[in-house]
Amino acid sequence: AKGKIRIQKDLAGQGATSRVTGAYFADGTQHLDYDTFQEHIAPSTTSDFAFKGALRDTARVVWRGMIRVEEGAQKTNAYQENRNLLLSKTATANSIPGLEILANDVRCTHGATLSPVDREQLFYLMARGLPRSEAERLIVRGFFQDVLDRIELLPVREALGAALEARIPQA
Repeated sequence: AKGKIRIQKDLAGQGATSRVTGAYFADGTQHLDYDTFQEHIAPSTTSDFAFKGALRDTARVVWRGMIRVEEGAQKTNAYQENRNLLLSKTATANSIPGLEILANDVRCTHGATLSPVDREQLFYLMARGLPRSEAERLIVRGFFQDVLDRIELLPVREALGAALEARIPQA
């Protein structure tokens, strides 16, 4: 199964703010393709994009993020991040963050990570009696917790948390 998502936020009014949070869990042969675009047109604008995903089996995710700050968009504050947790050796994730800054008084940062389950965390939990599968479940839950915490509407946070929980491999 393939999926393509494009999210574009144009911050055209002075002081405009945009906060976007995303989470995904890809498995099987899924191929997900995300394009995010934060365009700062007016001064004193703020954008904050955070996407996290877990992948297993032969799933593939490509995330492209672009922050563009126009010449007149001084005092812009922009952030984008994409974090991926690989749950199998055959899953792949590509993160391509980008900055295009035409103004000179801005604060723009981006980050991207790609990592397997931390072996030390796994060892720690297993040394305390948890089976490997339950230890991995706890690590995956913890990985997603900060993006869930960003969601202010409790029913939405709970629904997304339940959807992610259902995708975590069972013991």
